[in-house]
Amino acid sequence: MQIRRLLLCWFTASLVLIATLAAIAQEQAPAESGTTIDTRWFDFNRVNILVALIVVFFLIIYFIEKAKRGRDLFVRRIAGLDAIEEAVGRATEMGKPILYVPGIDDMNNIQTVASMIILGNVARTVAQYDIPLIVPLRLPFVLPVAEEAVRQGYMSAGRPEAFNKDNVRYISDEQFAYAAGINGIMLREKPAANLFLGSFFAESLVLAETGFSTGAIQVAGTANIHQLPFFFVACDYTLIGEELFAASAYLSREPKLLGALKGSDWAKSIILAILGVGTILVSLHVEWFRNWFLVE
Repeated sequence: MQIRRLLLCWFTASLVLIATLAAIAQEQAPAESGTTIDTRWFDFNRVNILVALIVVFFLIIYFIEKAKRGRDLFVRRIAGLDAIEEAVGRATEMGKPILYVPGIDDMNNIQTVASMIILGNVARTVAQYDIPLIVPLRLPFVLPVAEEAVRQGYMSAGRPEAFNKDNVRYISDEQFAYAAGINGIMLREKPAANLFLGSFFAESLVLAETGFSTGAIQVAGTANIHQLPFFFVACDYTLIGEELFAASAYLSREPKLLGALKGSDWAKSIILAILGVGTILVSLHVEWFRNWFLVE
């Protein structure tokens, strides 16, 4: 209750601040050259953007605090997560390894962070079934993070002795040399399942097509929408866009991830509601609602 009151006070104070700044906004003053310069401290024409940002931040902070207090935030289970479990089961039946490719970007990319979270959960599942997990990496800085994620997964499964450091492999920091190295792993070791989860670019079709030719079950996921069509045609299951981040939040149950996910979902719901109301009002020739959302 105290957190809710603090957030409500913060939200109210923000709205008061907007009204105050709008009230003291100065008009444009003419310069000596005959041109005009904007001397206002606050651009009242863009108050709609400020209100939108405050609402979004309020929702995210509210749900983060709610998750920290132990409240259960519902997140729909994504079908791709069931596909990952299916891939692990198939690899167990065939006695073959699993190949996990976390993309080609560094740790400063949020997709790589989400991929590392999923990797830890995959490693825990793999450790329970005692099958090899191969993780090829492109950038040196991602290597210790991936090693720690896999090690923690094996420790969570109660089998730290089964962790093989050599299976977390640095390949090359060159994009297509890295892709060629992964293709070699696919053709030599014949993994039963290939998991492509992270940030991918032009190498996506090269990897997915090679994996398809080996007969492996493939699960892919990326927020780079220009690479999704290649994963659609060559993989069995695909996590589309933000489903990659939702999967990491669902598996980790981290309050910050869950709060950001729920807050952004509520913000999207509000946007959809505004679009619906705006469509109706514009159809009735009511223009003031639409005009308020114009950015000048």
